Amino acid sequence: MADRKVVIVDDEADVRMPLRRFLLGKGYAVLEADSLASVRAVLGQESVDAAVVDFSLPDGDGLDVLRSVKAQDASVPVVLLTGHGSIDLAVKAIKEGAEQFFTKPVELPALLVVIERALENRRMRQVSLAGKSVQARHTIDPFFGESAVIRKLAADATRIVASTVPVLICGETGTGKGVLARWLHHSGPRAEEAFVDLNCAGLSRDLLETELFGHEKGAFTGAVAATQGLFEIAHRGTMFLDEIGDVDLQVQAKLLKVVEDLRYRKLGDVRDRQVDVRLVAATHRDLGRHVQEQKFREDLYYRLSTVPLVVPPLRERGSDVVLLARRLVERIAVEMGRPGVRLSGAAEQELLTRSWPGNVRQLRNVLERALLLTDHSTLGPADVTDAGAATVPSAGAGATSRLTLAEAERRHIEAVLREERGAVASAAEVLGLSRSALYERIKKHGIVTPKGADN
Repeated sequence: MADRKVVIVDDEADVRMPLRRFLLGKGYAVLEADSLASVRAVLGQESVDAAVVDFSLPDGDGLDVLRSVKAQDASVPVVLLTGHGSIDLAVKAIKEGAEQFFTKPVELPALLVVIERALENRRMRQVSLAGKSVQARHTIDPFFGESAVIRKLAADATRIVASTVPVLICGETGTGKGVLARWLHHSGPRAEEAFVDLNCAGLSRDLLETELFGHEKGAFTGAVAATQGLFEIAHRGTMFLDEIGDVDLQVQAKLLKVVEDLRYRKLGDVRDRQVDVRLVAATHRDLGRHVQEQKFREDLYYRLSTVPLVVPPLRERGSDVVLLARRLVERIAVEMGRPGVRLSGAAEQELLTRSWPGNVRQLRNVLERALLLTDHSTLGPADVTDAGAATVPSAGAGATSRLTLAEAERRHIEAVLREERGAVASAAEVLGLSRSALYERIKKHGIVTPKGADN
C-alpha cells in the first residue's frame, strides 16, 4: 500500500500532523499542502490516489481543490472536512464529486474506512475497464464483413439490442452464435450485470434442471447442501442457453415459466422465485421441424422466436471469407509472436474456393494450423488447404462429384476428424452431433479413429 499517495490540504499544521501520522501508520505515503496554490503545485509534480481537504483555505476553498484534483484525474476520491458543516454545503460538495463530507473533529478510523472503500472502488473500476479493453481487442466483431447478409444481421440485432424480449439465434455450428449473444449482452443495458452461458447439448434432464434452477438440501440422493442455479446467478443479467434444441421436453416446460412469468422453482423447494433475466437462446437445429415432430414445445418456440436472428454460414458471405481470414491471421500471428505474417493473393483465392462446413471456427483452425506449421511470413495456397472444407462445386462438374449420401457423409466425417486431429468430442461439436451419435456413424461407416482420440 506504500505506493498509495494521499495529499492532506489544511492551513493548520496541528491539524495536518495527526492525520499524517495516522495515514503513515496505515501504510500510505502522505503529501501536505497548506493552501490552494500549494496543493496545485503538488498536483503539478505528483499524482495522488486520494485527497483529504479542509474546506476553508486562505486563498480559496475545498471545492476549488476538488476541481483541481478532478481536473488531473477524475477517478481520485476527495474527502472534504469543515469546522462549520451544513446540509446545503455537504449536498453541494457531493454533487461536485466529493467522496464524503466530514465535520471536524473527524474520527480517524471512519475517515480511513471511507478512503479505503473509495480506493477499492477505484481499483475495481480500473480492472473492469481493463477487462473490457482486452475483451474488445480479442473478441471478433459478430458483424465483421461487407456482405448483404451480415449487414442485415447487424441491422436486425441493433434494432433489438436494448429490448428485454427473448432472442433466438439460429445458424450452423461455428458461425459465431455465441459471439453474437455476448455482443447483445455487452452492448445492451445489462452490460454491467452477469452474462451466464450454458451449452445444453448432451446434458441429461436431471443435470440440466440442477444447473439451471439449483436445488435445496435433500432434494435428491446426494444433495447434501443447497446450491444456486444459473438463473439465480444471472439475475438482472443475461442467460444464454446454447443448443436449446437439445433440451428435454420436461425442462422446456419449466423454461416456458421463466420466459412468460420470470419465475422458477428450485428442485426440492415449494416456493417460486422471481428472476429478472434476458434470455438468449441459440441452436443449429431446425426448431420448426422439431415442433412438427413433437421434439420441441410449440409455445416455447414461439415465445423464443419473437425476435429470431439468423447468423449466415460462411459460404453465403462471399468475400467476407477473405476479410475475416486477414483479420484472423493478423490476430493469431500477434498471439504467436509473429506479427507481420500475411496471406498471399493465391492463398486468399484458395480460401474462396472452399464451402467451410465448420464456418468461422473452421477457418480459424485452418489459419492457426498454417501459422503453427510454417515459418515464412507469407502464407501460400498449400498452407491453407483444408481437407475438412469441401471444394465449392463448379458449374458442369462431372460424375466424379456425384456421391451417394452415405459416401458423402463418410467422407465429410473423415475430413472433420482429420481437421480436429482425431478428437471425437471436437469433431462432434463441428458436425452438430452428440458424441454418441458421432460414434454410431463412425461405426456404421467403418471409420478408423486414432487411439486415444476420445477427449
